[in-house]
Amino acid sequence: MCDQELAEALASAGAVLIEGPKWCGKTRTASKAAASVLYMQDPDQATNYLSLADAKPSLLLKGETPRLIDEWQMAPVLWDAVRFTVDQRGEMGQFILTGSAVPADGVTAHTGTGRFARISMRPMSLFESGESAGSVSLRSLFNGCHDLDCISTLTIEQIAFSICRGGWPAAVLRGDQTSLRMSRDYVESVIQQDISRVDGVEKNPDRVRLLLRSLARNIGTTASIHTILEDVESSDISISDKTISAYLNALRRIFVIEDLPAWLPSIRSKTAIRSTPKRHFTDPSIATAVLRMNPEGILGDFNTFGFLFESLCTRDLRVYAQSIDADVFHYRDKNGLEADLIVRLRDGRWGAIEVKLGQKQIDEAARHLLALQARVDEDKMGAAAFLMVITGGQYAYRRADGVLVVPIGCLRD
Repeated sequence: MCDQELAEALASAGAVLIEGPKWCGKTRTASKAAASVLYMQDPDQATNYLSLADAKPSLLLKGETPRLIDEWQMAPVLWDAVRFTVDQRGEMGQFILTGSAVPADGVTAHTGTGRFARISMRPMSLFESGESAGSVSLRSLFNGCHDLDCISTLTIEQIAFSICRGGWPAAVLRGDQTSLRMSRDYVESVIQQDISRVDGVEKNPDRVRLLLRSLARNIGTTASIHTILEDVESSDISISDKTISAYLNALRRIFVIEDLPAWLPSIRSKTAIRSTPKRHFTDPSIATAVLRMNPEGILGDFNTFGFLFESLCTRDLRVYAQSIDADVFHYRDKNGLEADLIVRLRDGRWGAIEVKLGQKQIDEAARHLLALQARVDEDKMGAAAFLMVITGGQYAYRRADGVLVVPIGCLRD
């Protein structure tokens, strides 16, 4: 889905930055649009490239355009060199930069405002991996197309497998049981290397593992740092809230975690709205890997399965929303009324979504959505474009009360 977004970005900016976790396909997507490539991690040339970056970075920018600079953060000076070159040439679509980590603050002299377009890239959605039929388009729902009549072929067992495998392109392409190991390898790389390399500060692998495990146990919740600290310390390993905050920041900078912000609409009553974000990973397979769960383990723990399914839906909705230039939030007020996902377009239109793995929870979810719709001040926020319950079931349809029921295996951008 990023191919079209990249083409549009190259037409509107001198350089494009593609950011996202390792293994999510940034280099492959960028290389298809590039006319020349500089791989900063090429083991045969990395030392030379770093020396050139220190001595004369402009030499690394020579080549046909768009020129791809892969993992540019290895030599942060390239950011300023690209910005300067874009200014000098005065042309669009000169460079593509990809990065799986955000450099420390202050290592670049300029922000790149006006020169760089930014694209976030995530692991593949179920539609991109070919597991969702894509019969129900998020774009079409905002355009009022609510007559649904389609069936998902995804079974509960297949959903459990997809959660554990994740949306990593290499794992999706492999498509067999060995693909489940890739998310475990990813987590081990984060624990043993990546989290320390991002800022050059050595981090205790045992603490990192326990922190990730706590985040996995609290996935889809608004757990505070204090709650996470107590969870980690229950394993007889002491850690300060300052250390946890530093570790969380490092995990954000390597795109392992991506919390879901709260939606703060105008409402009719004086009910206080909670502003705490929900805890999420960029891919639900990170949670299953750190919890050492496989598809069979998920199927035997329906409560955990439900939270992981919500995380899967959050990942997919973020991918679909990005393609239509929308943002994704969650809603919760002090009375406990909530919506798992709120999708909001730039023009102000919004839709509210509840995620329920089983069919028995649909009625309750629909009541919550209708109550939220009644609470929102439509004079200021506009009426909801749609209310939807995403399920792990088979059938997509519109209920008598107007709430849409859509299997995750039917959804697309």
